[in-house]
Amino acid sequence: MKCSEIIFRLEKDYPVSAAESWDNPGLLVGRSDREIKKIFVALDVTDETLEQAVQAKADLMITHHPLIFGSIKQVNDQSFIGRRIIRLIEEGISYYAMHTNFDVRGMADLNEQQLGLTHTEVLEVTGENNGVPEGIGRAGQLTAPLKLSEAAELVKSGMKIPSVLLYGDPDQKVQRIAVSSGSGKSMVPAALAAKAEVLITGDIDYHTAIDARACGLSIIDAGHYGTEYCFIEFMREKLQRMLPDCEITGAKTEFPYTVR
Repeated sequence: MKCSEIIFRLEKDYPVSAAESWDNPGLLVGRSDREIKKIFVALDVTDETLEQAVQAKADLMITHHPLIFGSIKQVNDQSFIGRRIIRLIEEGISYYAMHTNFDVRGMADLNEQQLGLTHTEVLEVTGENNGVPEGIGRAGQLTAPLKLSEAAELVKSGMKIPSVLLYGDPDQKVQRIAVSSGSGKSMVPAALAAKAEVLITGDIDYHTAIDARACGLSIIDAGHYGTEYCFIEFMREKLQRMLPDCEITGAKTEFPYTVR
C-alpha cells in the first residue's frame, strides 16, 4: 500500500484539522508515493528510535511528536535534526507525525481509560466533532475517593510508570480528577475551572506546582514520556488491524530518565 493511502486512512480518524494551529503534524519527510510494507511506531524520532526503525527495515516511521516544529533553513549534518532527516531520506524511510490531532482524538481517551475515570468531559475544548465538543485532556471522577498518595499509586499502575512527583498533602482525599498528557502546566486554569482536586500531567515546574497548590489544586507529575508512551502500543495495534498485510513494529519502552 502506498504511503499516501495509509495517511488517508489515518486522517479519517485523526484529521490534521483537529490539531492545534501551532502544531506540525503530517508527512514531514519522504515520498508519499512510497510503497509501504513495514511500519515502525515511536513517540519521538531520536537517534535510538531511528536506528531501531532502520534495523526493522521500515518503509514508514510514525511518531507522536513531530521531529520538525519550526522553520528549517538548512538540512545538513551540522545539527541533530538535520542528521536525522538525512538518515531518514538515505534509508528510504518516509516519516509521518500525528501530534495534537491524536491528543484530541486519541490520547485523552487513552489516559481516561488508564485511570478508570467516569462521567468525563473535555478538559480544554478546542473544537467540535459532529456537534460534540472535543479537545485536550479529560476531567472526570474516580469510582471512589482516594488519598492523594493512593491516587499516585493508581497513576503509576495505570500508566505503567516507575515513579511520579506528588505536589500536595498525601492524605488529602480526592475524587475529581483532571488529566492532560505531555507538558500540562498550561492546563492548570482549565483544571481549576473543572473543579478538579488534582491534575495529572507532565513537565510541571516548581512555581507552577506551588501556585496550583495555593489555588487548591494538587499535582501528580507523571512525566511527559510517562503520560504519552501508550501511543506506541495503541497505534501499533491499530495499524495492524487496519493494515493486516503490513508488518508493524514499535519502539522499545525506554524512559529518558532513571530514578535513584
